[in-house]
Amino acid sequence: MIEGIVTVLKPPAMSSSDVVVDVRHIYETRRVGHLGTLDPEAAGVLPVCVGRAVRLFDYLVDKQKTYLAEIAFGASTDTQDAQGKVAETSDAVVTEEQLDAVLPSFTGTIVQRPPMYSALKFNGQKLYDLALKGKEIPDKSREVQIVSLKRTATLGRNRFLLEITCSRGTYIRTLCSDIGEALGVPAHMAFLLRTASGMFTLDRSLTVAELEAKKAEGRLSETLISCEEAASFLPRLDLKADRRKPAMNGLPTRTNAPDGLCRLYCDDFLGVGAVQHGSVSLKVHLYGE
Repeated sequence: MIEGIVTVLKPPAMSSSDVVVDVRHIYETRRVGHLGTLDPEAAGVLPVCVGRAVRLFDYLVDKQKTYLAEIAFGASTDTQDAQGKVAETSDAVVTEEQLDAVLPSFTGTIVQRPPMYSALKFNGQKLYDLALKGKEIPDKSREVQIVSLKRTATLGRNRFLLEITCSRGTYIRTLCSDIGEALGVPAHMAFLLRTASGMFTLDRSLTVAELEAKKAEGRLSETLISCEEAASFLPRLDLKADRRKPAMNGLPTRTNAPDGLCRLYCDDFLGVGAVQHGSVSLKVHLYGE
């Protein structure tokens, strides 16, 4: 049985759904799901759960993301990125000092209004589809967390590279647009690369072509991060040998561990457990079958 999380290096002009289709074909299973959409024109880390690893979705999807983004001043677009129609232009020049001075105001908890051209849904319809139909777009403003935000390079006149670590649901193109608004100069996101999604990083990512090559070599299992490793951010809790079967049958076991989630073991890894009021129960079954 093949299962785990593969970190796919998604290229621009490929949707996250397309990656899932390719992974299903390569691993020959329909039990596949990605951990957070990456816009088609963006590139970078897209973790994909394979087999029983899809059971870990709720525990992995909310992890922080890190991006490298090129912000371009002098023009805004209707999609807030380089693929949209130009909405406003300006000849103003933004300096490094001006940009650096405004970035701290965008760290911490901020309120974003997601772009109208997005995959968010309203009454079952994507905002993107509503926008194309010319329908009124509801205000979907929400709080997001910007953990860190800094300029890492100057790429040319009015073009800078930003590194952002943020919460799930943050729209980097909206952040770029809002930074431009704060400086009084229209701006958009010219390029986006996701370098990390939780523990899944760029240096462990593989392209679809590389995955296909690994399959041809009979080395596909090497491409997967195990469910146990993926859950390594949780504390470990070990059960005595006589509690293995009761735990596998969903029965609780008394424990002195603090309330919360844990990696549950009984000699080997059983899965994700939940401690509550002095008892632990196995919630996500991941032991060998």
